[in-house]
Amino acid sequence: MSDSIKVALLGCGVVGSQVVRLLDEQAEELAARVGAPVELAGIAVRRPQRHPEVPAELLTTDPAALVARPDVDVVVELMGGIEPARDLLLDALKNGRSVVSANKALLAEEGEALAAAARESGADLYYEASVAGAIPLLRPIQQSLAGDRIRRVAGIVNGTTNFILSAMESTGAGYADALEEAGRLGYAEADPTADVDGYDAASKAAILASLAFHTRVTAADVHREGIRDVTATDIASARALGCSVKLLAICEQVDTADGPAVSARVYPAMIPKSHPLASVSGAFNAVFVEADAAGALMFYGQGAGGPQTASAVLGDLVAAARNRVIGGRGPRDSAYAHLPIQPMGEVRTRYHVNVDVHDRAGVLAAVASVFAAHDVSIATVKQEGRGGDDEGHGDGDASPATLVVVTHEASDAALQATVEALSGLEAVRGVASILRVEDLGRPVSALGGAQ
Repeated sequence: MSDSIKVALLGCGVVGSQVVRLLDEQAEELAARVGAPVELAGIAVRRPQRHPEVPAELLTTDPAALVARPDVDVVVELMGGIEPARDLLLDALKNGRSVVSANKALLAEEGEALAAAARESGADLYYEASVAGAIPLLRPIQQSLAGDRIRRVAGIVNGTTNFILSAMESTGAGYADALEEAGRLGYAEADPTADVDGYDAASKAAILASLAFHTRVTAADVHREGIRDVTATDIASARALGCSVKLLAICEQVDTADGPAVSARVYPAMIPKSHPLASVSGAFNAVFVEADAAGALMFYGQGAGGPQTASAVLGDLVAAARNRVIGGRGPRDSAYAHLPIQPMGEVRTRYHVNVDVHDRAGVLAAVASVFAAHDVSIATVKQEGRGGDDEGHGDGDASPATLVVVTHEASDAALQATVEALSGLEAVRGVASILRVEDLGRPVSALGGAQ
């Protein structure tokens, strides 16, 4: 058996502590799989006194010195954030050390720089744990489907928001109460902004789109909306339509007037209960990958958690360590396509719109004319209020009512223009909510556009 593979671990929190545990408990099996013992060279932490379970001689507060040690073969980064993680990993890669990272924000923002450093030095860069926790997702996209053409990657990639939306659907709770419950059970951070405002999912969407479409996509390229404005009324409306509300990450290769492009977006949307994603509840993740030859593939499992994410980290670590032993290299970054990013205004989907109106004669006709003027075709409309009939005939006192409009497919720009115009109507009190209605089962054309 070869000399041992020395690992520098940056960060020893929820995931890092599980990596340490698994390295110890599975030492013999890992050595057999790698072809050499895998040993910790050191662990960089901010407060050594908080880690009494780790031998003191392994702990350091100087991550740069640990990364620079000549005996280190692989650097495992579980610190999170952009800096100092970025500089540490660039230094490691430039010096020929392989890198394993679970840092989705860093990879979504600085993936190009990290990939370039790995390519130039011949070092490995693995990051399976950055998306969907324990679910094997990135490696199948990057390797198993390397001979296929991927058209769409869509799914639930944030467990916190899925728990909240699932709780709202199953109990009828409002957003605030469901968020409080998620925090009590440990599914939501004290500051849930990254999750509920879609930043976490957007970073993951950028990574998925980059791999699937061989095009560099950053988090800034991903249209992002969170779930803060989703109400119990929205959930009930979805149920009435036979749908569930999910925060979706959708990455597609689409056909535009100028040729193929990449669309990457994150937002809450209604999906039919007949679609498998609608039944994904709690903090679980699920992602559909659609390819020309392979068809539709679903990846499902726990998308977060210490042991689960550590499993993905260990998988990458074994691959990187094995390559060190045999002198091989992992897959290289692939961004040859250089496809443009489709502007959000050009993205086409259906919409569920709640319009608060004054319940009086002619209001429906006025609202419908605004939709028609902006080329947004109405599929169904229902009036809820004291008047109750399709023409909105109240008794003259203009009491409040709600028009529930479901459109046919329209561009995002057209829908936004419609909403702006509606706000100028005297009969309209306001647009209460807008949710997209996604039919993820729709076919994809030869160039990726909707048929």
